[in-house]
Amino acid sequence: MTHPLFEKHQALLEQALEAIARRGYWTPFPEMPSPKIYGETALEEGKAAVLGLHGQRFSLEGQPGTGEWIAPERSPYGVELNVSYPVSEPESLVAAARKAQDDWQKLGPKGRVGLLLEALVRLNRRSFELAHAVMYTTGQGWMMAFQAGGPHAQDRGLEAVTYAWDEMRRIPETALWEKPQGKNPPIRMEKRYEIVGRGPAVVIGCGTFPTWNTYPGLFAALATGNPVIVKPHSNAILPAALTVRVLRELLTEQGLDPNVVQLAVFAQREHTQRLVTHPEVKSIDFTGGCAFGNWLLEHCRQAQVYAELAGVNTVVIESTDDYQGMLRNLAFTLSLYSGQMCTTTQAILVPAGGIDTNEGHKSHEDVGRDLARAIEALLTDVKVATAVLGAIQSEETLRRIEEAASGAFGRVLLAPRRIEHPEFPRAQVRTPVLVACEAKDEAAYMEERFGPIAFVVAVPDAAQAASLAERIVREHGALTLGVYSTKAEYQQTMVEVSCRAGVALSLNLTDGVYVNQSAAFSDYHGTGMNPAANASYADSAFVANRFRVIQRRWHVS
Repeated sequence: MTHPLFEKHQALLEQALEAIARRGYWTPFPEMPSPKIYGETALEEGKAAVLGLHGQRFSLEGQPGTGEWIAPERSPYGVELNVSYPVSEPESLVAAARKAQDDWQKLGPKGRVGLLLEALVRLNRRSFELAHAVMYTTGQGWMMAFQAGGPHAQDRGLEAVTYAWDEMRRIPETALWEKPQGKNPPIRMEKRYEIVGRGPAVVIGCGTFPTWNTYPGLFAALATGNPVIVKPHSNAILPAALTVRVLRELLTEQGLDPNVVQLAVFAQREHTQRLVTHPEVKSIDFTGGCAFGNWLLEHCRQAQVYAELAGVNTVVIESTDDYQGMLRNLAFTLSLYSGQMCTTTQAILVPAGGIDTNEGHKSHEDVGRDLARAIEALLTDVKVATAVLGAIQSEETLRRIEEAASGAFGRVLLAPRRIEHPEFPRAQVRTPVLVACEAKDEAAYMEERFGPIAFVVAVPDAAQAASLAERIVREHGALTLGVYSTKAEYQQTMVEVSCRAGVALSLNLTDGVYVNQSAAFSDYHGTGMNPAANASYADSAFVANRFRVIQRRWHVS
């Protein structure tokens, strides 16, 4: 049975289906914050909408609450947020989700997919509002906050819905089963197949990318018939809350229980543990550190856990025919959002004997020194620097920066600088720390040090660099692996390394694409083959285990 919203957005869905099949560039949500696209007043209205929430209570009509309100967010830019959110009991949220699931189930795949496509279109219209919410809570620079917090996150949500629909549409609604019986009349049965969500889902957001990392799990779970409880990071609630409100408003418009989607804000951390271990919770999506991620995998046996954890992303430099392009690309990679990305390079492996380049042979010391200079050149202009770096999201990251700058992990090639932000004087802005060390100094570089901290690691030779890169990924996980080499044979060696270790590989990036960027409908974010992530955004495996097929059958004449 079709649905008006499915018919309304069917052309968009067909385009998305073609995009996941072809894997080329495609997006329906423009990434440039142009007034011609989003409206002449969109910027001012979006900013005003977020500022208008400051000091206010963020109500979610109809969601079970305790009557308590809390305002835990603190802006890395020093902006006074003070938005209060209703506190809920974990058991009340699960009960409300379970009750709401029946109507969500009856809506059917087309109804659910149509409603979610409408939600994504509405979220896109509010991209400037979401961007300011992301910027103020995470410390992202404005352009990244708009792109990653708005259109790129919406792309990831649409991608998840598309994969879910692609899997669900393979299952027929009805079938006529007819078994021949020789000379006797055949046995005939009619069969019906119902796609049923496994049960309430919990999506746990991270503090740095509260929409980009949340939307895949949120929309995959919803599309496949599961109510969702969104548990955002305590310092990045607002972007998730705005998203939940848009979905709840749409559900209410459609005559559905808005508790299909709920926001979980807790006054005590152990309430999150009570929520995720609830026997009715059947799937959990998590992005964050290994400590809690591994706890989820160990203790939430009643649920399927989709986890993106910490890793040590690595680049191997064997040789290059564009030395300056390589340095510029790496400098931007290490500086973008102050390295506060799960895809940012940390370990740069360089043969101790140096590398061949289009500018002649460069020693290991040359590479480290020149990379430090490239970072300094990129961040000379304060406006450019603050736009690229954003602000440091947490006190823990500031502590790690100071520790690395002290020389605790090796010789400091580039010390961090504090930059005064011209618009936000209280912003915590830091330039990257670059440290030189030896391959034997594994305790320094073989642990994720989240933030603008990178290591130029001297390895005995290129062959051992490839072996070390593979071991890093296998033992500690990674979402990205990069290589610079002019030799086809060595490139093939690194391709084989990436396949054995299970990590995405980028070769010789010197232009306007960086190893820490991931494009929906084309790039698979994570492989599920190494310790950094047990799933991919997105593929069929990301959605197919979120639903089951329940059949019914009867004899017909």
